[in-house]
Formats: sequence, structure tokens, C-alpha cells
Amino acid sequence: MKKENYLHNIYRGNVEHCYGFQTAINKSLVEGRLYLSFEGLDGDECADLRHHGGLERALHQYPLEHYAYWQQQYSIDVEWIAPGMGENLSSIGMTEETVCLGDRYQWGEAIIEVSQPRSPCFKLNKRWGIDNFSLNMQQISRCGWLYRVIQAGMVSVDEPLILIAQEPNAMTLREVCDVFFGDPLNKAGLLKLTQQAKLSESWKAKVIARLENNQVERWDFRLLGHESVDSF
Repeated sequence: MKKENYLHNIYRGNVEHCYGFQTAINKSLVEGRLYLSFEGLDGDECADLRHHGGLERALHQYPLEHYAYWQQQYSIDVEWIAPGMGENLSSIGMTEETVCLGDRYQWGEAIIEVSQPRSPCFKLNKRWGIDNFSLNMQQISRCGWLYRVIQAGMVSVDEPLILIAQEPNAMTLREVCDVFFGDPLNKAGLLKLTQQAKLSESWKAKVIARLENNQVERWDFRLLGHESVDSF
């Protein structure tokens, strides 16, 4: 029997000006069936098409159980609930420890495939009012992940994600993050990443550049929103 993973909720959002910038991070609950195209859920918008969205970043999933962890880490008077990370899919029982690059799921009429972990950015710092929150998320590999859409179609929260294919040499998303973020110039780890056929082209290009130049691309603008004297 193929493994079925039921979602907790589905969310989509519109671009608005909040937290000091244009963003669609504030998403609303979706009820009923809706269409999933190759670029994402019907009605879900993206403010920054250079760094978010697109064919290899059509959907963002974030584990619901991570919110309890963040609640324990920060004693601030906020409600740590989905979709506070800007996720489209909220789940219980699927984490970076168990989900692998290239995992392919049947979801309703659609088919989706894991393309990369999510790259945390400074907008999460602003959203939660916590300096370095994105950096902290990156350091412990609780980033969530992104999907490409292989087959478009109608989907709903009542239809499970059914694992239908997995790469034979697939790395878990935790393993990917631990190399890409945690040990970014480890040659053996980088070479292993180059063998991941389903890794997104943008991440693969960074991996190849590191191997060629023995340098890590700048992270400060993504994580902090400005240049930093510190290196990441």
C-alpha cells in the first residue's frame, strides 16, 4: 500500500504592503477544491518572482509541529500557528527528516515533486519581529520545502499526498540542508548534491559554483536584508 499523508490545511495569499515591503506571506485558509497549475495554487500570488515562486518553487510546505519548537525557543507574546511561514501546505508527520529530494506525490488530480528546501529570508525576521530568525531557522534545518508541479489538476485538503515515486539515491531534506547551509564547502557533500537529479537548477548552480571557486555565495542580503560585515 502506498503511503498516504493527509494535509492539515491549505493556504493562499495576495500581495500586500506590510512589514515594510510588498509580500504575500500572509496567507488565508482555502476550503474546497481548487486548481493547481504548474506555477502554483489558483489565486496564490507572489511579490518577488526573482527569489520566490516559479516552476521549481510552485508550492511551499511547512511542518505544523515546528511551530511548537519555535514557541519553546522564543518567549514572546505571539501565536505560533500556521501559516506564519507563508506556507501553502501545512502538515503533520512530514518533516525534513523523512521527506527526500525528488519525492513525487499524487495529490488529487495533480502530481507534485520535491525540488529543494526553502531558503529562509529576512522577511521572516520582519514577520515575527525577531532579529536573525531566518538565520536560526537555517542553522537547525527546519526550513520547510518546495515543490515543482509535474501534472496540473484539481486538489483539496481532503485528498492525501500519496508517495508514488522516490529517487534511489535520494537525500533527505535534512541531509541537504546540513550540507548546503551547515557545511557549505564540504567537497564530498557538494559532490553528493550534484548527484541529486531532482535538485532545483538554482541550487544546483550554486553547488557547482562552490566546487569551482571554493567560495560560498553571499547570504547576508537574503538572511538580513542588508550587507553584513559577518560572513555566513
